[in-house]
Amino acid sequence: FQIFVCTAMLLRRAAATGSSKLLRRTALQSIVRSRYFSDDVFSAPREGMDYDVLLVGAGPASLSAAIRIKQLGLEKGTDLSVCVVEKGAEVGSHIVSGNVFEPRALNELIPDWKEKGAPLDTPVSDDRFLIISKDGSWKLPNFLLPPQQHNHGNYVISLGKLTRWLGAQAEELGVEIYPGFSASEVLYREDGGVRGIATRDVGINKDGTPKETFARGMELRARVTLFGEGCRGSCSEEVMGKFNLRQHVQPQTYGLGIKEVWRIPKDKHSPGYIRS
Repeated sequence: FQIFVCTAMLLRRAAATGSSKLLRRTALQSIVRSRYFSDDVFSAPREGMDYDVLLVGAGPASLSAAIRIKQLGLEKGTDLSVCVVEKGAEVGSHIVSGNVFEPRALNELIPDWKEKGAPLDTPVSDDRFLIISKDGSWKLPNFLLPPQQHNHGNYVISLGKLTRWLGAQAEELGVEIYPGFSASEVLYREDGGVRGIATRDVGINKDGTPKETFARGMELRARVTLFGEGCRGSCSEEVMGKFNLRQHVQPQTYGLGIKEVWRIPKDKHSPGYIRS
């Protein structure tokens, strides 16, 4: 049998503040810390919440989709409930990358991004494509390069900063974002369609036995679920296999990469200079 120790407290707190979002956010962090007195705690029922749209992963693609969904709902006078879950401790914490950013899509999604403080602070100042040999290097003339290699009008950015900014824009529109919660299981409807995900159980010993702090994960259910986990996400791979989404398409290729963050003195580099 189960004792949910914080449901009443959460309801009182939400009622006092008038914040249903506070109830949902705190529910994900607190209500799952229920104490179970059962022979099989891993089969105990989960708490759950329902949304119109659920997005798994808080990268640029998922956050842009969440923003656009809320925009479309507001344009039609419909208040769509949209939720994003992210396994990282905060939005952008798992995105360690520089980026040469072409702003056309952002111009369409958020036309006033400059006024909203988007972190596009360093426009491309010089763009060189070099042919390198053991004896030196030669600059290839720009007119010989394909259009996608021209970076005039683009920006050199931190992709992590842009992701955090997109998260803030999504929350301003009413998107609920829950960092620190990873999707561990895809939930299916009786007809076989996807109905959401379950977050990971917590409080488990290394040998697989439950600790005193054990808590079941949460069920997050939605009419539409979008998976934006990135390369080889476990839930995405499961869904692609179940529905044969890789059938008759070109196989995906993968590469192993290592990322480093370098801090370079200002006098050692030229902002906006790109060399390929």
